[in-house]
Amino acid sequence: MPIELPPGTAAYNDQTPPPSNRQLLTLLALFLAGIGLAIGLAFWMAGALVWFIPISVEQQLGKAIVPIYEAQAEPSDTQDTLNLLLDRLETHLPPEQKIERDYQVIYVPEETVNALAIPGDRIILYQGLLAKVQSENELMMVLGHELGHFTNRDHLSGLSRQVLISLSLSALLGDFGSIGSIATNSIAALSNAQFSQRQEQQADRVGLTLLNQTYGHAAGAIDFFEQLSRENASELAILASHPPSSRRVRNLKHLIEKRGYAIGNKTSLPKSLVIQDKVLIHRVP
Repeated sequence: MPIELPPGTAAYNDQTPPPSNRQLLTLLALFLAGIGLAIGLAFWMAGALVWFIPISVEQQLGKAIVPIYEAQAEPSDTQDTLNLLLDRLETHLPPEQKIERDYQVIYVPEETVNALAIPGDRIILYQGLLAKVQSENELMMVLGHELGHFTNRDHLSGLSRQVLISLSLSALLGDFGSIGSIATNSIAALSNAQFSQRQEQQADRVGLTLLNQTYGHAAGAIDFFEQLSRENASELAILASHPPSSRRVRNLKHLIEKRGYAIGNKTSLPKSLVIQDKVLIHRVP
């Protein structure tokens, strides 16, 4: 028995318009706004979470990375001297920043021009960077800068941010199958962390403070960055994850003047840190 519909019902259904382009764009905009909000929340949460991560947990993370660099290093007078210099800087750190810490330099005899701080209280310093350094003060500024990353826990904020953003995107996109591998994959990225310009500037401030406290003046604070600003940026690994050197020089000069730091005589590099004729060692695989 045929069902009679109220007059106009069929005509109304046939004339129901499809979603307009404006409606589709609105839905897309709302979806993208949701993703943006989730990412923004993840960035905010990352900065707060790092201060709740125990140092012991941070050092456990380092156990997955430190052996990789230790395998590239070789026991040498160079590495021993670098650690003696680092010890001098450490004496000027606030007491709370030395508790449970065991800062050490791992010297990698490769031509890469870079230095980085990694979980596990290790500073990786490459021969390529050491070959460009002209004074002990200049080198101490670099080491102090890397200690600044530990002070501000920058490497952990990078890890937490990556994990939280990945989790947020997976949840929004319904890709729950990948969540289990996010943490594992992010640990591998720790050694290639790229810090923000704000993080680098804060680390420069710590380095400058330690340099001045160690020598009683700030000579050598800008030397390395001035040299980098004259180099071919495309060939230097350190510039891939650091702000432009010219900007850092300006910021440091302003800070030195603002703090009233003196500029004294620079100290020569210890003999064990002088790269003979500035010729880099090319390691054979």
